[in-house]
Amino acid sequence: MTESTFFNDKKTEESQPNFEWEIGATYTPRVSFHFNPKVSNYHYGVRHPMKPFRLMLTDHLVSGYGLHKIMDLYETREATMEEMSEFHSEDYINFLSKVTPNNINKMPRGTLEKFNIGDDCPIFQNIFEYSSLYTGASLDASRKLINNQSDIAINWSGGLHHAKKTNPSGFCYINDIVLSILNLLRYHPRVLYIDIDLHHGDGVQEAFYTTDRVFTISFHKYNGEFFPGTGDIDENGYSNGKHFALNVPLEDGIDDDSYINLFKSIIDPLITSYKPTVIIQQCGADSLGHDRLGCFNLNIKAHGECVKFVKSFGIPMLVVGGGGYTPRNVSRLWTYETGVLNGVLLPKELPEDIPFKEFFGPDYSLYPVLDDLYENKNSKKYLEDVRIRCLENIRYLQGAPSVRCDADVIPTENINALTEDEEELIKELNEENDDNKNSWRLQQIEKENSRISEFI
Repeated sequence: MTESTFFNDKKTEESQPNFEWEIGATYTPRVSFHFNPKVSNYHYGVRHPMKPFRLMLTDHLVSGYGLHKIMDLYETREATMEEMSEFHSEDYINFLSKVTPNNINKMPRGTLEKFNIGDDCPIFQNIFEYSSLYTGASLDASRKLINNQSDIAINWSGGLHHAKKTNPSGFCYINDIVLSILNLLRYHPRVLYIDIDLHHGDGVQEAFYTTDRVFTISFHKYNGEFFPGTGDIDENGYSNGKHFALNVPLEDGIDDDSYINLFKSIIDPLITSYKPTVIIQQCGADSLGHDRLGCFNLNIKAHGECVKFVKSFGIPMLVVGGGGYTPRNVSRLWTYETGVLNGVLLPKELPEDIPFKEFFGPDYSLYPVLDDLYENKNSKKYLEDVRIRCLENIRYLQGAPSVRCDADVIPTENINALTEDEEELIKELNEENDDNKNSWRLQQIEKENSRISEFI
């Protein structure tokens, strides 16, 4: 065996990403990562289960594994009031922009009840800035898909699917998903929305309940009482949207195999029939086992398998976060799924030098055991009945609905807020980044081939 004459110095070795490329992958999408570091600085309150600092943990893990080196990174701007008013009512946006913990008691009588302010949706410091930051990141991600600058765009700070037109709900103040879909509908005839959060994606379903241009499907716990109390299998759309909403209600304790098999058996015929031109997948982490508010038995790789399956269709994707109330597991999941979307395999050992590593003890693994906490109340018969009813709803579609391509249906005005010179500059930077990433990947392939040849 001859020793290689080419090797990296210590500094270069330490800077190499901590992962391997997925073997046999045929689809290598351009992936963009959209974030704003400020969004993790906000605080709902000491006792509140929503912890935005989970996003900081996620960013540390993503960069610790070196995933930032193979994606296009975008530090995003805040969404404007005008952008948020594309869906939300003007009086609600004005309320959010003005209310603070200091002046909330001076608001007119009935204001808190009108806007659903309470324990679930408290008023905290700089609430409007927080909402505009995660919304701006999702809108930026949708623009990259529209401009064909990305095949998959990720915003883990988004996915707040409960917010309604006139009020917050379920820890969600602005519905960044609805706003992103409205953006995508300017250029895409059909949008598929897939929700794998523990809770029903009621805000998104409600917004598009009467249209066939958006198909919403949600996998969630449902018993009529569990928040938000909606999401029964009989909720399937209205008027032009009849049969273009689908709900998959689940009982406590569903396990990996049951969830994956059910998910794939429904999503496959749905995509084949509806033929979406873009997909939004909400990846709420509260459907993991051992979540503070959860009741499922899903492990990280099972949750990620659903993302991997949707990716395999090769359709442009916007991927967002959502629920998740055990921060260390939320960050593990979204880091793993960032790897899945980039076609790389992450080792179970966490990077050595990541900040806040003590949060991940005692195992310090990317794949902790999260199953068997709850009894699985989903019998095979129940799951098969749900599957059959879902497939019956899909058969009603009779293929993809057609969409008129006139100005009233698909607006053609410029929504990018960029000049031609700015667009050209971004294009040049993306091409340069692509060249750098391809060069780095070729080095990794050559290195791997050299290592393999030693054993031949």
